[in-house]
Amino acid sequence: MNTIDLNELKHLKEINKRLVTGFHISENDITLWHELESQQDAYEALFEKMGYRLLRDSRGFFYFDVQDPTVTMGKISRLFALSLFCLIEHYADSGKDPMQSLFDEEIDLELCQTLIQNHYQLYEQLEITTGSELRKDAFQRMLRFGIAKETASGNIKLLTPVHRYLDALMNFNHAATEPSFEGEQEERKQPAFEAELSEETEALDA
Repeated sequence: MNTIDLNELKHLKEINKRLVTGFHISENDITLWHELESQQDAYEALFEKMGYRLLRDSRGFFYFDVQDPTVTMGKISRLFALSLFCLIEHYADSGKDPMQSLFDEEIDLELCQTLIQNHYQLYEQLEITTGSELRKDAFQRMLRFGIAKETASGNIKLLTPVHRYLDALMNFNHAATEPSFEGEQEERKQPAFEAELSEETEALDA
């Protein structure tokens, strides 16, 4: 693309402001999504000139590919991924379809307390020990990254960008069960979940 007509990028300021903070723009953000979708080539070219790489995930969201994660954000990503892991296990144990429930069910304080009770040792590694802390530090923080929304009742509902963290969990699980060259199940030392998962979530950090 040789020329970029800035007049066509009516929401450039707002789109840039959100993406540079690590926000994921999905179909839930109707106006911004529509502009990115219709002007994708122009935005990709413009952001490339600014030193950013705009990516579009086929599951329905845009985000910046960031190569320099910070220690703080690494911890946040691990907290997000751990919470998804615990939610999936909770829904499965409740006899529900885990993946469908992730997007259909609302996350309230009672559920946060249940997750803490069932996985206290894992959350303690990330200095989260109460349901209120989990709600504030994980699920409410997800709102700032466009991977969840707040419902009319004040609860949290996950959005499609959460798939990035699900991908990290899938990669983590695959690595943990990879067979050895002898064809047997590879024996792996089990460090803290938080430390192990960090390698899979580094690429998610913004």
